[in-house]
Amino acid sequence: MAGALYRDLVRLLIDAGCIRVRQKGSHEIWYSPITKRHFPVVYNVQKRPTANAALKYAGLPKAF
Repeated sequence: MAGALYRDLVRLLIDAGCIRVRQKGSHEIWYSPITKRHFPVVYNVQKRPTANAALKYAGLPKAF
């Protein structure tokens, strides 16, 4: 079951045009059209710095 932080993170990524590519173990691999790179997102992200790191990989500003 995904937590509120994960849901908020996914909402921000989708709103920015990022695409969920595939699953890999306990992570999802996403693609950012902003940075044109793939990056991991942890399913059970529980810490704000981890969520902000995913946003940084996506080329987005910190939100948590």
